[in-house]
Amino acid sequence: MVSKALYVRLKAKPGKEAEVEAFLKNGLALVQKEPATTAWFAMKMSHSTYGIFDAFPDEAGRDAHLTGEVAKALFAKAEEMLAETPTVQRIDLLAAKLP
Repeated sequence: MVSKALYVRLKAKPGKEAEVEAFLKNGLALVQKEPATTAWFAMKMSHSTYGIFDAFPDEAGRDAHLTGEVAKALFAKAEEMLAETPTVQRIDLLAAKLP
């Protein structure tokens, strides 16, 4: 059961869209090493707007992800790739269907 989630909105700088997409695709390998990250999705919502949605069993799992390798890498490259600071929204899940 998952009860906690994150939604992160990313806005690429002009000309950095491919770099953001590559970062997100490569981030999957890092997230797969996080046992408490139950679900992780990288999304493209428009030409320059991207997002990450992930779900966790509890607050400890969410906190571990926020201090994990993907988060560190994202904020290390944010100024170079992104037009604005990523928006991180903490979400409490009410129901979920997972495989």
